[in-house]
Amino acid sequence: MAERTGGRILIDNLIGHGADMAFCVPGESFLGAIAAFRDVQDRVRLIVCRQEGGAANMAEAYGKLTGRPGIAFVTRAPGVTNASIGLHTARQDSTPMLLLVGQVGRDMAGREAFQEVDYRRMLSELTKWVDQVEDPARIPEYVARAYAIAMSGRRGPVALIFPEDVLTATAETGDVVPTPIAEPAPTEAQMAALNNLLADAERPLAIVGGSGWSEAARADLVSFAEAFRLPVAAGFRCQDRLDNTHPLYIGELGTSVSPELAKRVRDADLVVAIGDRLGEMTTSGYTLIRSPQPEQKLVHVHPGAEELGRVFSAALAINAGVGPFLAAAAVLRPAAEPRWQDWTAAARRDFDVQLIARDFPGSIDFGAIMAHLRQRLGPDAIITNGAGNYTGWCMRHYLYRGFPTQLGPVSGAMGYGFPAAIAAKAVHPERDVVCFAGDGCFLMTGQELATAVQHGLNVVTLVLDNGMYGTIRMHQERSYPGEDYATTLTNPDFAAYSRSFGAHGETVTTTQEFAPAFERALKCGRPALVHILMEPEIISTRATLSEVRQRAAERS
Repeated sequence: MAERTGGRILIDNLIGHGADMAFCVPGESFLGAIAAFRDVQDRVRLIVCRQEGGAANMAEAYGKLTGRPGIAFVTRAPGVTNASIGLHTARQDSTPMLLLVGQVGRDMAGREAFQEVDYRRMLSELTKWVDQVEDPARIPEYVARAYAIAMSGRRGPVALIFPEDVLTATAETGDVVPTPIAEPAPTEAQMAALNNLLADAERPLAIVGGSGWSEAARADLVSFAEAFRLPVAAGFRCQDRLDNTHPLYIGELGTSVSPELAKRVRDADLVVAIGDRLGEMTTSGYTLIRSPQPEQKLVHVHPGAEELGRVFSAALAINAGVGPFLAAAAVLRPAAEPRWQDWTAAARRDFDVQLIARDFPGSIDFGAIMAHLRQRLGPDAIITNGAGNYTGWCMRHYLYRGFPTQLGPVSGAMGYGFPAAIAAKAVHPERDVVCFAGDGCFLMTGQELATAVQHGLNVVTLVLDNGMYGTIRMHQERSYPGEDYATTLTNPDFAAYSRSFGAHGETVTTTQEFAPAFERALKCGRPALVHILMEPEIISTRATLSEVRQRAAERS
C-alpha cells in the first residue's frame, strides 16, 4: 500500500500480469509511465519505435507469438490514430493486445483541448473493451479487467486511456493478483455427438485456425486427426497449427487456395472447424461453406459463444477453447476403421503437387527460391508477411513445421510483416526470422529499420519488387483489362535504403544470386534486407498479367 505515482502503479501491475516487453512511440501525455518504465528496465524491455502503426503491429505480433497480450503505449490523437491499424488486426485476428493511450489532463477534458478525442467512442468498434481511468487508485482494477477481457472467450484487443495527470498523481493502493482465465470446455454429450457425426461421414475434413493454440493443443490435434485419418486444412494464415509435412495436412484456405482444395471443401459432407471463425477469406467469400445454411454438416468449435450461429447454422456448435476441445478430442476413437482413407490420401497428393511452382519467364525463378528456403531454414524459423500477391509465395510454397512460426495478418493489412518480424526477433532472439514484403508493403513501415538497428534485432527481409501495387493491378486487369492507372510505383534502391540505416543490404537480379546473398544476410550480425527485382509480368503464383488480361477480355 505504499504511495506511488499512477505511472508506477500501472507498470507494476502490468509486470504482475506477466508483462516483460512493451512497444511505444514516446509522447508527453504519458511521461509519467515512461519514468516508471525507466525504473524497471531490468524487468520490462521497452522497444521504442518510429511510428505508432509499427508499435501496434509489434504488440499484435507479440500476442500471436506468446498467447499473452502484447502492449503498445502511444500518445493521444495522432498516436492512437496511427496505432488503430494494429488494433484492427488484433480484432480481426483474435489476438490479445493492450493499447495504452495518453490523454489530456482531467482539468482540460471536454474543451477539445490539444489533441483531445473521446476514445471510448472512437475505439469502440476496434476493441473488445475501451475505458478511461480517472483515478490512479483504481489502475490495478482496470489492468486486471483489461487482461481478463483480452484473454477470455474470443481473444482480442483492449484499450485503456490515461489522462496525463492520472499518471503523475500519487495514490496508496494495492496491486491486483491476476485471475486465472477460465476457458469453456465441451460436454461429454457434445463429444459423443461429434463421434456419431464422424461415424456417419463419407468425406470429412477439419479446418483449424483462430487463437488460443499451444504445443499441447497441436499434439492433441495430431492424436485426434490420426485416430480418424482426418484430413486437416488450415484457415487463412493459420498454417502453423499442424506441421505441414504431416501426411494429414492438406493445405491452406484463403487467397492462395488451390482449386483442388476448394473443390474438396465443397464436396465434403462433414466439416469440423476448430477455432476458426470461418471468415470471408477462409471460405472464399462464404462460397466454400455457404451462409447461413452450409451444404455440409458443420461442427463449429469456437471459444466465443457469440460467434456460434452468427454466420453459419451448425449441425453441432461447441463453445470451447481450442485447448480444452482438442484435449477431449484426442481421446476419441472411431468405432470402426475410417472408410475415407482414399479421400484423405488424395487430398494430400493434391497438396504435394501444388507445392511445386509453375514456370514463369524472367531471370528470377521464385519457385526455386522457395525450395531453397524450405531446405535452408529450420523448423523453428519464423516467417512474417504483410498483404499483397507476393504473400502467395510464402503461403503456398513454404512448409510451416514448428509453432509458432507464421505471422501474417488475417485482417489483410499491408505493412504488417516487417514490424511483426522485429517483434518476433525480440521475443525469440535465438531463432531465424524472415520477413516477406512487397515493394508497396515494405515502405508502409520500412522506417522501422531504425528500430531494428537501434535494438539489435537482426531480422532478414526479402523485398519482392515488381514496381506496382500488384494485387490491385491484378483486380484492375480483371475488371478493366488493358488499363493501368494509379497502381505503378517508383521505388528506391531498397538495398541502399537498408544500408543507410546501418543495416545490411543486397540486390538480387537472378535466381543464382539469391542463395549466397541470403546466406550473407543471415550471418551478417545486423538487420538485413535482400532486394529482389521481380518481373512485373509475374502477377501471382498462378498467373501472369497477360493471362489475367486475356481471360478478362474473353469474359467481356
